[in-house]
Amino acid sequence: MASPASVKEPVAVSSRTPVSPSSAVATAKSPSAPNPIVAKNLAALTELLGKPFNVGDDDEKKVREDCILEFGKRLSVEKNTEELRGVILAVRPHLTLLGSAKASKIVRTLVDYCLTIDEDPQVKVDLCKDCIAWAEKTNRVYLSQALSARLIKLLNDIGKYTEASQLISVLSKALRKIDDKEVLLDVQLEESKAMFFLTNLSRARTALASARSTANAVYLSPQKQAALDMQSGILHAADEKDFKTSFSYFFEAFENYDTADDKQEARRALKYMCLTKIILNEADQVKHLLAMKLALKYSGSDLLAMTEVAKAFQTRTLKTFLEAFEKYKKELHDDPVVKAQFLTLSEKMLEKEISRVIEPYKVVEMDHVARRIGLPKERVEKKLAQMLLDKKILGRIDQSQGTLAVFQTQAKAPVCEQVVKVLSALSETVDVSQQRGQTLRHGYVTARKDRAAPRAPHTPVRSKKISGSA
Repeated sequence: MASPASVKEPVAVSSRTPVSPSSAVATAKSPSAPNPIVAKNLAALTELLGKPFNVGDDDEKKVREDCILEFGKRLSVEKNTEELRGVILAVRPHLTLLGSAKASKIVRTLVDYCLTIDEDPQVKVDLCKDCIAWAEKTNRVYLSQALSARLIKLLNDIGKYTEASQLISVLSKALRKIDDKEVLLDVQLEESKAMFFLTNLSRARTALASARSTANAVYLSPQKQAALDMQSGILHAADEKDFKTSFSYFFEAFENYDTADDKQEARRALKYMCLTKIILNEADQVKHLLAMKLALKYSGSDLLAMTEVAKAFQTRTLKTFLEAFEKYKKELHDDPVVKAQFLTLSEKMLEKEISRVIEPYKVVEMDHVARRIGLPKERVEKKLAQMLLDKKILGRIDQSQGTLAVFQTQAKAPVCEQVVKVLSALSETVDVSQQRGQTLRHGYVTARKDRAAPRAPHTPVRSKKISGSA
């Protein structure tokens, strides 16, 4: 254990500096705070780190580590990218005195602080590449790979999917050699995302399966589990068109993100839950989703956009649907997941609009339907033919007259449909019972005939006496 004097040594050094607005160090308000000193600017931090200290004093190392991280966190909150980048460059010469593990932790944390700032993405890319080069130069292999994984995520976030996939192929081989499953899991998940954005769904599915296999061997935080569920939901919707399963994955992701207090990703998962409900023709459920206890604290333009789309589906108005996509272009059209489902949404919306227009008529001109919807006649005629083949409407197209004859069908009451299903099931049960009864009766009759048939008389076999002769 270090002596109390050694623990308080940094405070003593800082107390000799006069306290002023531009002073290098300020004492903490609470004497029991884990970080006794806080640097006020980069020059102060550099001055503090440059002071000599006993390398074997772990408490002094902890003080310096906390001072660096607290200063970096403050710059992250202030969104001061340039000064935070300066901190990363300034502390490098002093990291060797803190030990390899602490040095790697400090660099990773400072880079993460920088990546959370919504500034010029190219600045963050350059910073990551610079830190990776420094880690490779100083033979910090694990740090280099961890930073490369962060760079891949950053490249995916800013839309440089090809560059990300190239880096993934190189990094994955290195990670498999050293069996670093935690970083490998992150890389495989990002590979699945990159392949999805590059519309290579088969490779995206393969990468996700590999990520889930790797996840079985490591501890998963709620946030990491949510990321896996989110990607699973996206691929089920895009590749297999299984929107019910997709909704289940999005719901799991939403709950885990909410547990991890990641509000941005939780809101995104909630948005995709609304999207799947709309595609499943359950637009009326969107308002119930947003009224859930967990969802009440989330709001934003992306959820408002989904509410507008749901309203368009409920009113069956194509114009309202297109206006929503125009009004919320960033939230809808610029979202790759929503954009991938835009064609499906548009086709369903067109079907609803056509059904609404032809609903009052027995015979209607297709020119009239096209004018009401605002689309070319050929487009409407093609869609009508498709709906007739799919039996979404009942009718007949008269090409010579250019009309659509709509067959009016009496809607079946839900109770009647249930009664018919029950009667059908009972009928099948009776048929099966009758077949089994006939089989048993046939076996019984056959057995009686066998018993009634005359049998041949039984002739006892007499044993011969063996006479013994002398």
